[in-house]
Amino acid sequence: MSSVRVLVVDDSATMRSLISAVLRRDPEISVVGQAGDPLEAREAAIKQLNPDVITLDVEMPNMNGLAFLEKIMRLRPMPVVMVSTLTQVGADVSLAALEIGAIDCVGKPSAGVPAEQAFASLAAKVKAAARARVRPGSDRAPSHAAGGDFKPDGRIVAIGSSTGGVEALLSVLSAFPANCPPTVITQHMPGTFTRSFAERLNRTCAAHVEEASEGAQLRVGQIYLAPGGDNHLQVVGSTQLRCRLVPEPAVNGHRPSVDVLFDSVARVAGKGAVGVILTGMGRDGANGLLSMRNAGAATIGQNEQTSVVYGMPRVAFEVGAVERQLPLERIGAEIINRCNATRETA
Repeated sequence: MSSVRVLVVDDSATMRSLISAVLRRDPEISVVGQAGDPLEAREAAIKQLNPDVITLDVEMPNMNGLAFLEKIMRLRPMPVVMVSTLTQVGADVSLAALEIGAIDCVGKPSAGVPAEQAFASLAAKVKAAARARVRPGSDRAPSHAAGGDFKPDGRIVAIGSSTGGVEALLSVLSAFPANCPPTVITQHMPGTFTRSFAERLNRTCAAHVEEASEGAQLRVGQIYLAPGGDNHLQVVGSTQLRCRLVPEPAVNGHRPSVDVLFDSVARVAGKGAVGVILTGMGRDGANGLLSMRNAGAATIGQNEQTSVVYGMPRVAFEVGAVERQLPLERIGAEIINRCNATRETA
């Protein structure tokens, strides 16, 4: 495989140097150029250097990162990894960027956090972006909320996602009615991002979406998103299921981990659950989804054609964890159909 050609765009010379130094340590990555603002990147670097991936600062002079990203996605769609401050504002802007079409985002070093630690996942994200399917927001097929004939059958829903998950979850959850099945989600992203993302989902979905909290009871019409950073999300209980946040080590390199969530749902819900694995790099969730299927749960995987990165759903499919594989725009309706007490069965 030839080296992934990367253009680094950031208004800070120090940050450009840090990002370039981290990427150059990976033998599969070649930093072909740097630009101090979008105009420089557009006029010279992109046209002349033909990069495979751009790392793009969110806040820059002349044209902010979002406006530049919109131009890229409209005129010359290509993989972009956003580099953002881990602040509330940075999280909001990064989520907007992911909706526009950015593949992934990574946080800048903050006080007391060295660049090596902050950018530990940068090279892997850049290489995943190079292989990703770029789907500008305007090209995405809309999902539609289920009609008023949905009656919950008592099942719960567990969803896992990673790279490309912002788009995927917006699509899936927009098909959920206000009285959707109790739903728990693990999406790989930093803590400030999950808080902002839960708020974004809550504004756009018919059901209520919030960050999961310790002891929160799973109820109809409620969707719980695992907080990023310090804990895994599990489902526990017998007659009344509830959320548990567990401060245990990372699993598959992630905390929260999809495997941890799925394994817990397999234990407490068995056939009374639906498991769903969406786009993402790596293999987190594959074994947990297999545990769910072996326990009797219905399982669904996103197909290759609509996955931004066909990693997690591919491994899940290969190990036999996926009962049915579907394009993204059909998954939300399929989940609701599986959980509908009034559905007709063949």
